[in-house]
Amino acid sequence: MAAVTVNSRGVMTDSAVVSERSGRVLAPRGSGRSVETWKRDIVRQLKNRDLSQHVMFQDLIRFYTRLLEKTSLAKGILSCSVRHPSSASSSSISSMLHQNNQLKKTTGELAYQVVELQRQIKIKECVLEEQHARLAEEECRFTGVFDGCQELQEQVKQVQEENRALKREYDTLLERQREAETRLREEKVREGHLLEDMIHLKQQAAARMNSRNERKSRAREANLQKQLQTAARSKVTIDSPSSAPTSRSTSPKKENQDQDSTEPRHTRLFRSASATSPRILSSIKELFDRKRRGHSVCSLEEDLMCPVRICLSARVPARALQVLDAHEQGINAVRFSSSSDLVATGGTDRVIKLWEVRAGSLTHRGTLDGSTEGITCIEFDPTGLRILAASYDKSALLWRLDDSVPKLTLTGHSRKVTAARFSSSLHQVVTGSADRTIRLWDLHRAACVQVVEVVSYCSDLVCSENCIISGHYDCKIRVWDTRAVSCVQELPAQGKVTSLDLSSDHRQLLSCCRDDCLQLVDLRRWSNDRMCFRAEGFKCGSDSTKAVISPDGCFLSAGSADGTVYIWNVSTGNLETRLPDKHSSSISAVSWSMSGEYVVSVDKSRRAVLWSDI
Repeated sequence: MAAVTVNSRGVMTDSAVVSERSGRVLAPRGSGRSVETWKRDIVRQLKNRDLSQHVMFQDLIRFYTRLLEKTSLAKGILSCSVRHPSSASSSSISSMLHQNNQLKKTTGELAYQVVELQRQIKIKECVLEEQHARLAEEECRFTGVFDGCQELQEQVKQVQEENRALKREYDTLLERQREAETRLREEKVREGHLLEDMIHLKQQAAARMNSRNERKSRAREANLQKQLQTAARSKVTIDSPSSAPTSRSTSPKKENQDQDSTEPRHTRLFRSASATSPRILSSIKELFDRKRRGHSVCSLEEDLMCPVRICLSARVPARALQVLDAHEQGINAVRFSSSSDLVATGGTDRVIKLWEVRAGSLTHRGTLDGSTEGITCIEFDPTGLRILAASYDKSALLWRLDDSVPKLTLTGHSRKVTAARFSSSLHQVVTGSADRTIRLWDLHRAACVQVVEVVSYCSDLVCSENCIISGHYDCKIRVWDTRAVSCVQELPAQGKVTSLDLSSDHRQLLSCCRDDCLQLVDLRRWSNDRMCFRAEGFKCGSDSTKAVISPDGCFLSAGSADGTVYIWNVSTGNLETRLPDKHSSSISAVSWSMSGEYVVSVDKSRRAVLWSDI
C-alpha cells in the first residue's frame, strides 16, 4: 500500500510504493536513473492512478482541512478560558459548548465519510486488481498474437518467395508459349503454302491427265477415222441374185474369161462398213463416253437423271409422327432426297446418318463418316445417288450412298466450309466458306476451277443456271455470274443472312436473317419485289438457322429459338400454323419433302421430329 501525504495544496502524494503481492518496497519517484525499467513503469502507473483518484479525495481533503481549522479554533478558545476564567461569561461558555457539540457531530460525519471513502477505495483497489489481472491476461494474449503474427509474416514471406518462383516459372512458360505460338503461326503459314502447292500440283496433275486423255482420245479418233477411211476405200465384188453363188476366191483366169465373154455379168460395189451403221455409231459412242468420263468419280448411271415426284400441292403438317434422338450431339443440317423416301441428317458428331421414310416413320439405313469435324450443310444430287456435305474441317466431302467412305474430299478453303451445293451441272460443285471465298470445283479433276473473293463471311448459297446466289454476314445477298466470274447484283437484307433456299422453279428466293424475319424475293423482276414474313414469338436461334420453301412454293417453314416450327402462307403472308412442344432447344434446320407429305425438323439437342398432316 502506498504511504499517502497531503501537501500544502491539499493534494495527496505517495512517498513510497509497497508491492502487495511480493511485499517489496518500491523506490520512490526521486530514485536514480539506475532503477530498472519495470519500476519506472509501476511509478508511472501509480502517478496516473493518483491523478485519476484525485477528484474522489477532494471533498475528503476539504472536510479534513475544515476539521483541522475548527479543532485549532476550539483549542484556542479552551486555552483562553483556562487562562482567564473570571472574564469568561456564561454565554460564551455555552456557545463554546454548542460549537463543540457541532464539531463532534461534524467530526463523526467526516469519520463516516472517511470510512465510506476507504470502503470505496478498497472496492476500487479490487477492481484495479481485476483489471491488472485482465491486463496480464491480455498481455499474454498479445504475446501469443504477436508470436502468431510473426509466424504469419514468415508464412507470408514464404508465400511471396513461392509466388516469385511461380512468377518466374510463369514468365518462362509464357515465353515458351509465345515461342510455340510463333512456331504455330509459322507452321500455319507453311501449311497454307503447302496446301497451295498441293492444290497447284493437283491442278497440274489434272491438266496433265486431261491432256493425256485428250491425246489418247485424239489418237483413238484418228485411228477410228483411218479405219473408216480404209473401210470406205475397200471394195467387194458379189454376184447378182440371178447368178449362181460362187466363191470369193476366184482365180484371175476365171475373172478374165468372165470379162471376155459376150454376156457381161452385173456387179455392185459395197463398202465394208457404213459410217452410219449401228456398229460404228456404238463404237463412237463408247469412245466418247470413255473420253468424257476419264478418271471422274461419276459413273454413266449417275449421268442419267432419275425421275422425281412432282408436288402439285404441299400439305401443311399438323402433328408429329415420330420424335427420336438421331445423333449423339447437336444436329446442324437435314435434307430430303429428290425421291422423298430418304432423309440425311448431319451434326457436330462428325457423321451423316441416312433415314428411310416408311409409313410415317424414320428407319435408320446407314451412316456416312470420314469428316474430322462437324457437318454444316447437306445436299443430295438430283439423281439421288450421291450426297455432298460441308464440314468444319475446311473441306467438302462427296459420298456415294452405297459406300460409307467419302468418294472425294475437296480441300482448299482456309476456314470452315458453311455451304456446299451441286451446280446446274452434275459434275460441278460450289462451296462457300468463312474465309470469304466461293469456290467452283470440277468433280472430273477433283480440283478448284474458279475462286471468287467476297468481302464478307459467306453463310449459305444456292445455285441456278449459270449463276450462284450467296448470303453474307454484311446483310447482303449477292448474285454471281459463273461465266464472267463477277457479281451482277446485290440485294439488301435486314440482318445477317443465315440461310438461302430456291423454289423448285427457281423463280423465288427465300432468305432467313438474324432480325427474325424471312424474305421472299421474286427473281423474275428486275426490281426484285420482296415479301417479309414475321410472327410473334419467332426468333432466329443462330447464325446458321435454315429455312425452306415448300415444293409447290405456297408455304415457308423455319424453326425458332424456343423449339417451335413456324409455317407461313405465301399467298396471304400470314402465319399458317405453329408446331410446338416437341423440341427442347433451338431448331437449327427444317426440310420439306419433294412429295409435299412430310417435314423434318432438327435441333441443337440431337433431336429430329417427323411432321405430317396424316
